[in-house]
Amino acid sequence: MLGAYGDWAAQMVADPPRLSFRQTVFQDVAAWRGVARARYRELLAGPAESPTPVPVVQHKLEFEGLAIEHLQWQLPYGPPTEALLLKPVNSRGKLPGVVGLHDHGGNKYFGLRKITRMSKDPLPAMVRHQQQYYSGLAWANELARRGYAVLVHDTFTFGSRRVRLADVPAVIRNNAVEANPEAEDEIKTYNQFAGAHEHLVAKSLTCAGMTWPGVFVNDDRRALDYLASREDVDATRIGCAGLSGGGLRTVMLAGADERIRCACAVGMMTTWRDYLLNKSYTHTWMCYVPGLARELDYPEILGLAAPNPVLVLNNRQDQLFTLPEMERADRMLSEVYKKAGAPDRYKGSFYNGPHKFDSDMQKEAFDWFDRWLKA
Repeated sequence: MLGAYGDWAAQMVADPPRLSFRQTVFQDVAAWRGVARARYRELLAGPAESPTPVPVVQHKLEFEGLAIEHLQWQLPYGPPTEALLLKPVNSRGKLPGVVGLHDHGGNKYFGLRKITRMSKDPLPAMVRHQQQYYSGLAWANELARRGYAVLVHDTFTFGSRRVRLADVPAVIRNNAVEANPEAEDEIKTYNQFAGAHEHLVAKSLTCAGMTWPGVFVNDDRRALDYLASREDVDATRIGCAGLSGGGLRTVMLAGADERIRCACAVGMMTTWRDYLLNKSYTHTWMCYVPGLARELDYPEILGLAAPNPVLVLNNRQDQLFTLPEMERADRMLSEVYKKAGAPDRYKGSFYNGPHKFDSDMQKEAFDWFDRWLKA
């Protein structure tokens, strides 16, 4: 990515980095986690934390065995957040909870709709999206049917939280118009704008002393606040999961918040070296936290969850990463969990095929949650 400067840049980061648990100076996992997590959260530089959101219930419905609540809450910044809470109809007692984290997919017009379904006539664009990445399944619905309360919310710059064209100067709109969800040409134009707008979002947040991950982690932690506050959820048994951009959010959220007791990151595991030398051109500006690479390698952000169980699902032919660096990331996490005395609480699996979270991968993920959150 940097031409003749690549090897020089890669040498600027030690392996292991300064706060890696692989450093011999760290032996006790709890003591290490306290120091490393505090530094990680400092570098995230998110907005000030706000109280637990108080949602307004837009409506309730039942769909294919699920009780679904359509929610909306207001954070101190940006448009209101839309969310869905899905759980089995007639469920009783406190359920284990999962924060379902939607993907990026180059489609910012939509958020939670990418991994949920609440009617027999979903938008054709979302049907195609789920066919491409999820074996045609709305995976949040599938997990909820197994006895979970699954909360899926739009995060910063997606869906209800997207940047509205009317709120930005005409000079950067590039002829885009505010899209109708039924008008696929308009949605395509909006998503082209949103992709081109990413570098401006990152630059502007930097000028505010924040990072993009700092903002979406804050959005996701506020959703976690709400899920943990519900009377029908056991706050001691909450996990999170997601593919791609949702896998990134899984890594960042599990690293930042000890309330995530089990995590599954899908299609989003490699190393900073892979981004630096090979693959930064395939990734969103959402990935980067200035200065973090000198403290922790990318897999070690997820390793901050140790000894809580984490599962990583990879695709060998994933076009977003190189296989050697995916395998190197797997070795790093294995080493972290072995040193933490919990080798059985980390698992990395490799599937054949391109970037996806298909039905076989979903089964492994759901079985993982059953093992650790239902026990």
